[in-house]
Amino acid sequence: MFGLGVPELILILVIGLVIFGPGKLPGVGKALGQSIKEFKAANKEDEIADQKQLASADTDKK
Repeated sequence: MFGLGVPELILILVIGLVIFGPGKLPGVGKALGQSIKEFKAANKEDEIADQKQLASADTDKK
């Protein structure tokens, strides 16, 4: 996982707690999770579009 171990993850969590505070940290985590989910969905849609384009290019050559 990006070469991060437990000590590094704990340090990131502590820094996040200091910056955002304990009240806003769950909201920040939720927003980050949603962003990652949307990125993965967009990436998957892009891959599907690329596959369709390659398939149509193959049929055009025949």
